[in-house]
Amino acid sequence: MAKETPPPDSGRDNIEPVDLKAALEERYLAYALSTIMHRALPDVRDGLKPVHRRILHAMRLLRLNPEAAFAKCARIVGDVMGKFHPHGDQAIYDALVRLSQDFAQRYPLVDGQGNFGNIDGDNAAAMRYTEARMTDVAALLLEGITEDAVDFRPTYNEEDEEPSVLPGAFPNLLANGSTGIAVGMATSIPPHNAAELCEAALHLIEHPDATVADLARFVPGPDFPTGGTIVDDQASILDAYETGRGGFRVRARWVQEDQGRGTWVIVVTEIPWLVQRGRLVEKIAELLLAKKLPLLEDVRDESAEDIRLVLVPKSRSVDPALLMESLYKLTELESRIPLNMNVLSRGKVPNVLSLKGVLAEWLEHRRDVLIRRSKHRLAEIERRLEILGGYLIAYLNIDEVIRIIREEDEPKPVMMARFGLTDVQAEAILNMRLRALRKLEEFEIKKEFDGLTAEKAQIEALLASDHVQWKTIAWEIAKVRDKFGRETPLGRRRTDFADAPEHADEAIHEAMIEKEPVTVIVSEKGWLRAMKGHGLDLSALAFKDGDRLKVAFPAQTTDKLIIFTTGGKFYTLGADKLPGGRGHGEPVRLMVDMEADQDIVAVFVHDPERRLLLCSWQGNGFVVAEAEVVANTRKGKQVMTVKAPDEAKLCVAVSGDHVAIIGENRKLLAFPLADVPEMARGKGVRLQKYKDGGVLDLKTFALDEGLSWLDSAGRTFVKPKAELAEWLGARASAGRMAPKGFPRTGKFGG
Repeated sequence: MAKETPPPDSGRDNIEPVDLKAALEERYLAYALSTIMHRALPDVRDGLKPVHRRILHAMRLLRLNPEAAFAKCARIVGDVMGKFHPHGDQAIYDALVRLSQDFAQRYPLVDGQGNFGNIDGDNAAAMRYTEARMTDVAALLLEGITEDAVDFRPTYNEEDEEPSVLPGAFPNLLANGSTGIAVGMATSIPPHNAAELCEAALHLIEHPDATVADLARFVPGPDFPTGGTIVDDQASILDAYETGRGGFRVRARWVQEDQGRGTWVIVVTEIPWLVQRGRLVEKIAELLLAKKLPLLEDVRDESAEDIRLVLVPKSRSVDPALLMESLYKLTELESRIPLNMNVLSRGKVPNVLSLKGVLAEWLEHRRDVLIRRSKHRLAEIERRLEILGGYLIAYLNIDEVIRIIREEDEPKPVMMARFGLTDVQAEAILNMRLRALRKLEEFEIKKEFDGLTAEKAQIEALLASDHVQWKTIAWEIAKVRDKFGRETPLGRRRTDFADAPEHADEAIHEAMIEKEPVTVIVSEKGWLRAMKGHGLDLSALAFKDGDRLKVAFPAQTTDKLIIFTTGGKFYTLGADKLPGGRGHGEPVRLMVDMEADQDIVAVFVHDPERRLLLCSWQGNGFVVAEAEVVANTRKGKQVMTVKAPDEAKLCVAVSGDHVAIIGENRKLLAFPLADVPEMARGKGVRLQKYKDGGVLDLKTFALDEGLSWLDSAGRTFVKPKAELAEWLGARASAGRMAPKGFPRTGKFGG
């Protein structure tokens, strides 16, 4: 065995220094380009990725046409992997399976026989059990591929050739959609109705300057294989088609079925695209167990070949639309399908295209295919005409031709010289069978010759005229439109459009919470809890050392609680989110972002129809609509502006037409409520003037009914209108000493 010769010693140990940054950039860029071009993004012309294109090409070579017999998928996958796609067989089979699933593909490209999975998410059977062949749609995509319609390139091992793109007589990109994640970019295109796309393309041929809005009249939105209802407005759909980016809200379709005696159920017949039915039913069942769907009693899956999910309401009085709104909020019965038309423009450049851009590039590709096929046919006609010309000469001189063939050692050059034939003509005559001689009648030759001459003239006219080319393309597209028209089972629109029902957020919020009575308990130190039931014995409540009850009031778990603090901020909590009655509850500061130096002024159940009168310690105040104080985040909503040493002091519900206010100096003032401005936010105006101290209590009342208060024994005193004259004054006055019998606490009570 010969010894290996060591490499020459260069003094550097044969190490080549490479800049790491440059090397990483170069290699990562190569990987990114490979992913973008050959894996993740579809070609705008045929709407296919390389793996799908190779599957269809391999099936064509196996002659698995729509009218042919089925072949084992293992055979197809083996051919694809061995000749064209050097990746795992399971990846190829998964792609093949998806092309056959009528719940995933709007227009399947593969006709499968056997178990190809289902909408529940179950996998297909192994490839050795399933069989497949092409559909009519796949045949349209391949139409003309043998007529030099597209370029071919060497396969990965350069032993064969594969098409770089398919002729694409079907608008596959938009009709079937596509999804993919590349490096730094992604694509997500939902399926559309092929007949509508063809009509839009025909309009674009007639009006090349048409806008996206014009095309959207023909293509109002996606058309999903599983149906459903799109609830987006036309403006947002149009914006998505103009920019190439957006999304569509798709809801399940449902009907209300009468069960007799006033009872009913909801039956879901269609679910959003790519939603797994089994997982959807599991999710609804989980929400039922978690009591997140109080309007729903039960869910049953009665599906067979079709979808049938039965939703049983809690009672016959439940609003079915409200029940479905709560399900749309919490489950995949409503799904958002993204739109990102990032495709390989002209098969080379990743680009986000509009609806018009996609259709225009498809039409331009169809024109290229038409021209290439026409040139290919023209070359065939010219070759045939040349041969027919030779046949005609042979017929007219048949005896001489036979003599030359019989007697001459090299008949070909002799015939060429004798009759002025070309090499092709002479070769055709020599290759002619003897039994064909009787058919070489002059009439038949001239008939074929004249027919081909006329066809040649037509093709030359087509190649010379843009108008004729577009007219031919329009004729081809019209045939596709008619084949997949709205009246056909495959072509009818499955997804319709509707406006989402208008329901108040509060109503939907209530529909998602189990309605139960609770008693809300707030301690002086700001600890909150909710005990089940009303009319509880509050004397038995336990608090932490040094703490005691501040306020307790009845509520429902569906209510919103409003918390007003000394900093002038309002916070909102759901009654269902409060800790239970066991223990001491939780500090309000853990539930909302309340400053450490602030305390609770008031806690109450939200009533959006009510108005509130706010007052600070220094006597400033204003009226605010309660609907304006609801906070949507933990940070709360700043409504009253106060600066230290002032702080928010009182928050009372407005009723009546007058305000009674008393300060720490025990001076009482009453004035018309109309003098207090209604604001959404601010400091307010002075309600009462003080030399020392601040406000103590405040109340609104109807003057005609008189001013009432509670004494320490719980008895109600009423000061009638006639006796209130000396306390009635202008807003911001000092007032007069409280009347005899007014509580020593200085509070109105009740």
